[in-house]
Amino acid sequence: MKVNFNIDNGVALIELDDGKKNAVTLDAANQILEALEEAEAAADAIVLAGRPGAFCAGFDLATMTSGDQGAIGKLAGAGARILLQLYGTGKPVVAACTGHAFTIGALWLLASDTRIGEEGPYKFGMNETAMGMVLPDWAIEPLKARLNPTLFLPVVAQSVTLDPATAVTAGFLDKLVPSGQALDAALAAARELAKLPASAYAGNKLVPRQRALEIMSAGVAA
Repeated sequence: MKVNFNIDNGVALIELDDGKKNAVTLDAANQILEALEEAEAAADAIVLAGRPGAFCAGFDLATMTSGDQGAIGKLAGAGARILLQLYGTGKPVVAACTGHAFTIGALWLLASDTRIGEEGPYKFGMNETAMGMVLPDWAIEPLKARLNPTLFLPVVAQSVTLDPATAVTAGFLDKLVPSGQALDAALAAARELAKLPASAYAGNKLVPRQRALEIMSAGVAA
């Protein structure tokens, strides 16, 4: 996966593009982490964007089905650290959801402050139950905080997949724009959010998350 990063007028843009469905490899995850660290240090707001047709389809399937527990653990851990950094930054984070979002990609949407999706034949979901997996605490906390309670059980326990309109109802997205417009809309939103007083934004965003962030941090460190 290619991870493009730049900062323009205080807004950091992190774009993911593997030419396919944006499955996350360990190398890509490390690049995203590096970009987030630079954005944290130098930007006023952050935009995380996918490629046309795909925001993020989840972890690289070849790694996750390899049976190599060391490689699986490293990849899952890197994805978890990205989730924690997105959820725990005091800066505004806007997601440009340009298509499908599953598992870790769907969690990154939940960790973003404002999520702008595109209309189209896209799917959203958490398929861990279907894969025989139990979600760790670092994943459960943002799901508890941001998913519509009436859809929590279908999404988390029953692996129900959602279309874009239902993803808005569920809480994965905030709004939809026509196909091809999510990135421009996300950048515009980030520029507006960057104008808000930074310390007040960070305080009002993070104080209510303190306990959740402690739980997530403990899970990531385990």
